[in-house]
Amino acid sequence: MSGTLGGKTLFITGASRGIGLAIGLRAACDGANVAIAAKTAEPHPKLEGTIYSAADAIERAGGRALPLVVDVRDEEAVQGALERTAQHFGGLDIVVNNASAISLTPTPQTEMKRFDLMHQINTRGTYMVSKYAIAHLEKSENPHILMLSPPLDMAEQWFAPHLAYTMAKFGMSLCVLGLAGELRRKGIAVNALWPRTTIATAAIENLLGGEAIMRASRTPEIMADAAHALFLKDARAHTGQFLIDDTFLAGEGVTDFSKYRVTPGIPLAPDFFVPDASPPPPGALD
Repeated sequence: MSGTLGGKTLFITGASRGIGLAIGLRAACDGANVAIAAKTAEPHPKLEGTIYSAADAIERAGGRALPLVVDVRDEEAVQGALERTAQHFGGLDIVVNNASAISLTPTPQTEMKRFDLMHQINTRGTYMVSKYAIAHLEKSENPHILMLSPPLDMAEQWFAPHLAYTMAKFGMSLCVLGLAGELRRKGIAVNALWPRTTIATAAIENLLGGEAIMRASRTPEIMADAAHALFLKDARAHTGQFLIDDTFLAGEGVTDFSKYRVTPGIPLAPDFFVPDASPPPPGALD
């Protein structure tokens, strides 16, 4: 893989921590501009990082940062943040829809306020950020929209355990399917990226089993490296794809996946939504 995102401007939702921050840091190593669009302005007792600590990390990595308090449910806030980003950095090249809410509950135990939250953030937020980014991205030489969402594998096994969450995440993926076709003539790439294994983030630690699942996970850097490689692709030739992190990176020449393991030697925990028809590349899980 070769190329650089130096001078490019990224707008990343939910970028105060986890995968969103990792994608920003990878771009910052090239000298990119990163707008950190997230809600966390004050430290949270259970969640590490704020938009300001993320901005400091981006700048230490070599990029330029713009911390923005943004609730992706708020139409005015989303529009204003995108406008401010484009004005501050002189344009917009890449949008990453990373903000997401999760509740892994069966239907009888899913409160409607939790259902509404997941759909407002995941599906509606992704749609709205993408919608208002289009006018700015049209001016870019190589514009990309990326959803952190799964392949559209319509299998009962993904829906039955947590219907509300699956609907909300697949709503993000439906945005990929539709926008890729809608924006193809404009030269704006729209793709999805999803991890084969669990990724060591606060969401995984708090919701899926604590330290044990964290040790069986990969680090966010695998997603960051995959996103970076995708953003270097020609937007007109690479759109409408639903990518799995290690399969995509293997296609880019990566052969050593051990560097992404939190704990070497421990079997990796599989993530949701990875289709049975998408086997790992040779040696990726060894």
